[in-house]
Amino acid sequence: MYIFTISIQEMQFKYPELFWALFLLLIPIFIHLFQLRRFKKTPFTNVKFLKKVVSESRQSNTLKKWLLLFTRMSLLAALVFAFSQPFFAEKSALKQKETVIYLDDSFSMQLKSEGTTLLENAVQDLIKKLPKTERFSLFTNTKTFRNTSLQDIQNELLALGFHNKQLKINEVFLKGQTLFSSDPSTEKNLIVLSDFQQRMAGGSAEKLSRLQLHLVRLGADAVTNVAIDSAYITSETSENLTLSVELSSTNQKESVPVSLFNGDKLAAKTSASFDASPTVTISFSLPKNEVFNGKIEIDDSGLSYDNRLFFNIGEREKIKVLSVGNQKNDFLKRIFTEDEFAYTAFELKNLNYSTLAAQHLIVLNDLPQIPASLTTSLKAFIANGGHLTIIPAVGIDMDSYNLLTSNYATSFVQSLRDEREITNISFSHPLYQNVFEKNVTNFQYPKASEFYQIKTSAPTALGFQGGIPFLVGDESFFLFTASLGPENSNFTKSPLVVPTFYNMAMGSLKLPPLYTVLGESTTIDIATTLAPDHILKLKKPDFEFIPQQRSLAHKVSLFFNGDLQEDGIYAVMEDQKTTKNISFNHNRNESKLAYLNTEQLGSDLSATSIASLFDTIEKDNSVTELWKWFVILALLLLFVEVLIQKYLK
Repeated sequence: MYIFTISIQEMQFKYPELFWALFLLLIPIFIHLFQLRRFKKTPFTNVKFLKKVVSESRQSNTLKKWLLLFTRMSLLAALVFAFSQPFFAEKSALKQKETVIYLDDSFSMQLKSEGTTLLENAVQDLIKKLPKTERFSLFTNTKTFRNTSLQDIQNELLALGFHNKQLKINEVFLKGQTLFSSDPSTEKNLIVLSDFQQRMAGGSAEKLSRLQLHLVRLGADAVTNVAIDSAYITSETSENLTLSVELSSTNQKESVPVSLFNGDKLAAKTSASFDASPTVTISFSLPKNEVFNGKIEIDDSGLSYDNRLFFNIGEREKIKVLSVGNQKNDFLKRIFTEDEFAYTAFELKNLNYSTLAAQHLIVLNDLPQIPASLTTSLKAFIANGGHLTIIPAVGIDMDSYNLLTSNYATSFVQSLRDEREITNISFSHPLYQNVFEKNVTNFQYPKASEFYQIKTSAPTALGFQGGIPFLVGDESFFLFTASLGPENSNFTKSPLVVPTFYNMAMGSLKLPPLYTVLGESTTIDIATTLAPDHILKLKKPDFEFIPQQRSLAHKVSLFFNGDLQEDGIYAVMEDQKTTKNISFNHNRNESKLAYLNTEQLGSDLSATSIASLFDTIEKDNSVTELWKWFVILALLLLFVEVLIQKYLK
């Protein structure tokens, strides 16, 4: 029902149209002003006595009439007021409300308060405080419930799990805004329930206009945590590997036991002590040439997601590298060692074209001309996922080269004899990411005495002084613009040569690392050939996942873009056959227990608990109904009228 409101001072009325009934007050006025009762004449012999009686009767009767008139008018007025339903209300009580709730379900909500996690406490408080049928919207870091009610989503709230995704505070504000209607007349309340970790900062945290922001910081009994941050191989011998494990602690002083499992079997146990530092590194010795499905585990009462870390050490898949061309300058053999690569080299005249498809990386080294038949085979090789690196000779047949390179938006223009240093390094290029600790500018630059001018749209990895490209390309195609022979360039003696060619080869077959971090865009290559209509899938107990994939001639590329959510060791399956095991772990961003200052976020109302917030909102929206008091007043006036009629003569 539509509610009309008027204000008399601070009192408001639900049905003010009933005040037309106040005209009924004229009825008792007419009755009392125009008495219809006839007076009976009584003869008296004593005129003096008659005057006294008349005088006293008139005074008494006049008082009684006025009292009855006032009482009846007040009674009718009280009834009219009662039926118009008067009430007192706060300023916002009569506005239509829209409520949007953000519930943080990130891993940091695993901290406990009164024996249960912060997320579980928040869900229980919402269930207690939200009216069962009230419409609202709720969203977490991964889920959205639009225009729903508690009874519709209660079971889903109780089943909420923890996630490694964390919205930034500006993303919370912006997403909350999208869940409100465009009606400007409604009061819009955005309620943010979170522990407000420091990692929520980022972007503009300005509060959106026309929005009431309510923040509730959910705090734990104790902000303590020990985390397994990372694991990596630090050294190896002919028989063993050294696995280093980094752990961090907020304020732990006692030693923490650390267990290492191979599958379900305990392989080793040690302890980590944080006496002098918040971080510590421990080491385990592992057999080198054995499959090891590892899990590192600690027992900690803080966050539970970072108490374990999975990793895999399997049989090393050797990357197949083929060099075609000048074998006198075979510097590649020193880079592609037998422990990681299956390296072969042939002169062009001895090349068996049928072996090309089985390679991962082919290097054309110092060829004066590229035969058309080789160009055709190399195009097919790259189309099937192979990688190609071209090192031209001095005085090449540019037309034969362009027949191949034009497919990759690159062509040779002319040869230039001008000795120049190679001074420009693109540190952000995939070849050199994580190679240098900082941008170096003071080492002895390599040089070349003759090079080729090219036209290309490929990114430059290395360049001559003056900006002329020396090495261009990315992904599956790389091209040098100068011969690397010792008579033309000293690049093969430079410190740059090893990371350059090593990363080219490693990029041709992206072998699974020790483990992969969930939520990051990652490509993993599995060295296998699938039968037609077959796919690879990941499997672990009670869970199966089919990643995006691309089947090529000699490998299958698996693409992960944040769609996998569960950590653990997964078997890569083709039908019922396990091809390889790979491990995934959550990132450790949530393990850093640092928090935002919510006072800087522009909250209209901050509360220490969900219960107190909803109590405050309920109080601000409270309505004090007065109709009962007017009914009581009407009954009292009726009782007063009876008393007047009975006792006032």
